[in-house]
Amino acid sequence: MSACRRLLWLSLLATGLLAPVVMAQTYPHAFPRTGVTRLFENERVIAWDVKWLHDVPQPYHRHQYDMAGVYTVYGPIQVTGVDGIVAPITPFAVPRPYYQPKGITHKEEAMGLAGAPVREAVMLDLKEGTFAPVTRAGTPAAFPREGAARAIDNDRVVEWDYAWIPGRPVETRIYERDAVEVFFDGGTIRYRTPDGKEETRTFSRKDARFIPRGTIRSEAAVAGAPRAVIVELK
Repeated sequence: MSACRRLLWLSLLATGLLAPVVMAQTYPHAFPRTGVTRLFENERVIAWDVKWLHDVPQPYHRHQYDMAGVYTVYGPIQVTGVDGIVAPITPFAVPRPYYQPKGITHKEEAMGLAGAPVREAVMLDLKEGTFAPVTRAGTPAAFPREGAARAIDNDRVVEWDYAWIPGRPVETRIYERDAVEVFFDGGTIRYRTPDGKEETRTFSRKDARFIPRGTIRSEAAVAGAPRAVIVELK
């Protein structure tokens, strides 16, 4: 920088004309970052496999999307706001369905306590858009259903905690809303569509998949006792 330009810059700074530029602070989006892997993305969501790794410094970030998801492993983390205030640590049981509005700015770091597990989750960045539910006369909605606990219900999502029971198949139902299914306990499920097609799939913890609205099928657990949190997107 030349001497003249340096003097001009210092003069503008002194008068406050550069203050908005100098003081403005931008933050990266929450994801990706170290310990985070993108699982899939479509017009509705970006799904992330999140691990809060021990002894890994993390940057301040701003959540640019409303976010839903489920914690699958609890481990202590330290959440620090841009004002330097550290949030209290509150242990919780898993699976823990979760929702957070966009705009929150902070950093999250594992505390690295001896013997403490790494916290894990599947988190969903929720994209904007209006998507009408798909219904079918005479076919009940996928949710609510027997045994499904409604965990969260707001203007963006409904989250259900549900376990399939072996020997008790779920009647043919329609997913009226787009949904993301995040498994907590693994198992094998058989699906049958109205045209008689069958598919059998085995799932493990943290497997996540997108179910498009309008999907019609019956479901039956054929091995294990699979449990998942299903996030319906409004």
